Amino acid sequence: MNYIKEGKPKDGGCVFCAALAQDDGPANLIVHRGENAFVILNRYPYTSGHLMVLPISHVQRLEQLDAATRTEMMELLTTANEILREIYQPEGFNLGANLGSAAGAGIEEHLHLHVVPRWVGDTNFMSTTGETRVLPEDLTETWQRVHSAWPQ
Repeated sequence: MNYIKEGKPKDGGCVFCAALAQDDGPANLIVHRGENAFVILNRYPYTSGHLMVLPISHVQRLEQLDAATRTEMMELLTTANEILREIYQPEGFNLGANLGSAAGAGIEEHLHLHVVPRWVGDTNFMSTTGETRVLPEDLTETWQRVHSAWPQ
């Protein structure tokens, strides 16, 4: 599996806004677009099925969102949780956001919420000492599974 960090788009812009400018599919990893928000696979997932929910508008902080967008994001987070539970049968979830670089945000300029399925023992030798993640499923397959299960 190819797993090379690509970094920012060549123009130096936002990777999430660049994905929004493309047609949805395995290349841009967007599984669902709503009116004010969208769901995308994490290109560098912690576990298989790691999704992110983002506003379509390029904002950095929660308080910059209107109530309709925040509401839609919560509904998308809930749907993502339900779909991942059905597809992967995880034993738990991590849901949340890293707001700002001090909180661990890798891309802090475009607000995003994480949905990470978890299993007992999913941290192993490779991730702990080798600082390498091993996924049992290619992102294209994950995209297909999640996209197919998303209500239309």
